[in-house]
Amino acid sequence: MSHPPDENVQRISTPAQHTALAHPMRQRLLWALSARPSTISRLAAQLGANKGSVSHHLGVLHEAGLVQHAGTRTVRGGTEKYYRRTAERLQVDEPSAEGTAALFGAVAQELDRSPADHLLTLRHIRLTPAKAARLGEALAALVDETEEDGEGEPVHGLLVTLYQQAGA
Repeated sequence: MSHPPDENVQRISTPAQHTALAHPMRQRLLWALSARPSTISRLAAQLGANKGSVSHHLGVLHEAGLVQHAGTRTVRGGTEKYYRRTAERLQVDEPSAEGTAALFGAVAQELDRSPADHLLTLRHIRLTPAKAARLGEALAALVDETEEDGEGEPVHGLLVTLYQQAGA
């Protein structure tokens, strides 16, 4: 599926990016940063993690180019550094088993913490290659065209995949 380049989409293709995404805490940090830039202290409180762990994982994400600094603020004589995602969405060019397992692990953790009912469906269907391509394009378009509501609204996670089963 070929899509025009989009500055809101970051393509994941380097070993450093795959390594960075292969840890559930780093994926949770990326999701936490999807709403707005944040500090290590706020992220630690939001995710129920210690500041040292959050700092380490943000460093890995920063080195991989997945987060960037978003300014500083002076607080009680100290300086807080803000971080933000480098793009709204991530698209993995060539998924690896390790990265995919970490992604699903992070999604499972998010589902466990969700305060609302959620949708989780797995369905296997027989499709011609042309129908599979059309379905993939329709799913990508649906995700691309979904407009976000304003600040203060709940953040929802969305994981979309279409794959052909091996040996099928």
